[in-house]
Amino acid sequence: MMVGQGGTDAKPVWPLAEVFRAFLKLGLTSFGGPIAHLGYFRDEFVERRKWLDEAGYADLVALCQFLPGPASSQVGFSLGVLRGGGLLGGLAAWAGFTLPSALLLLAFALGAASIDSAAAQGVIHGLKLVAVAVVAQALWGMSRSLTPDLPRACIALGALALVTLAGSSIGQLAAIACGAVAGLLVCRTAPLPGGGHLAFPVSRSSALLALVLFAALFVLPPLVAAKTDSQALKLFDAFYRSGALVFGGGHVVLPLLQNQVVTTGWVAPEAFLAGYGAAQAAPGPLFTVAAYLGAVSGPQPHGIAGATIALFAVFLPGLLLVYGTLPFWDGLRGLPWAQAAMRGANAAVVGMLAAAFYNPVWVSAVHAPVDFALALAGFLLLVILRTPPWIVVLLLAITGATTHMVG
Repeated sequence: MMVGQGGTDAKPVWPLAEVFRAFLKLGLTSFGGPIAHLGYFRDEFVERRKWLDEAGYADLVALCQFLPGPASSQVGFSLGVLRGGGLLGGLAAWAGFTLPSALLLLAFALGAASIDSAAAQGVIHGLKLVAVAVVAQALWGMSRSLTPDLPRACIALGALALVTLAGSSIGQLAAIACGAVAGLLVCRTAPLPGGGHLAFPVSRSSALLALVLFAALFVLPPLVAAKTDSQALKLFDAFYRSGALVFGGGHVVLPLLQNQVVTTGWVAPEAFLAGYGAAQAAPGPLFTVAAYLGAVSGPQPHGIAGATIALFAVFLPGLLLVYGTLPFWDGLRGLPWAQAAMRGANAAVVGMLAAAFYNPVWVSAVHAPVDFALALAGFLLLVILRTPPWIVVLLLAITGATTHMVG
């Protein structure tokens, strides 16, 4: 199995177990939202494990930013497919990264969460500072390899401005599209970063089947639900449709979910807001708020059954789309014009990361000199001392709780 020209790690004896363990660790420690997750992934799989190289990772991020769905979960699923040898590897990665957060939110929905509010706020603030350090580390590393010359640095600056002015989902799509067009114009002679080749073990027939299934599940459930009056099918359709229509990550899915479950009367507004707050404190993808909403939904099924239906439904469309795209991606990027476009798109990814580093990562976390000092300490631990991210998470979470309670 090829892992990209930059990957040097040997194929493990038990690849599915390796994939699940790697993503379970991230699922337990990756706080800070989708942009921070991409930073965690880069540190773990590009820098530490060397499953793929910088160029291949940037290409994969650009692809997932283009598709609807949770971008960080799609990147993680794709890495699992790559390393684990196919669909089962992708599912192992998704389960390891997603289930910790989903179980925490299910426990919260069932009334099992009860912690001191002052300590909780301090821990949450410390985790936000972890996100500052992680995203700064990713920005530092990716900018050196993906914007090495003036044209690509200018593309990154343009993407930063576009995302900042146009808003999250529209700005992200426009930034990558404009970056690709700019790459066609000014990056034809520049070499691609070394590596980048990713041979995903997905057949074209399997990919086409995934795309057909995506379309069928988008069209058929509401028609069947209207005839059968099945609340389980209505619940599935509400969350599947939300996951299929969202661009820009977890925060963007919240208004879609609110329209599906609050306006229908399934979930009370105050319960919806409580779930959103709990999701901010949990590691892993924000899409796992679906487990909470499915559990507290008024009509049957709710509880564990409702949480299970909602959780799988909201992630399924994004995973089907990326799985259906993977086998065509590497062949496309091998064409000269596509290589030029990818140079520009990769530079735009750096600009998008820089925009997200400022807002929401920096502005939501750094409010005082001590916050800046803690974030800088986390950055130095990651970059200079090469401290494992989970240790940095623990240190800053404990420090945040302590300083908040003392203050």
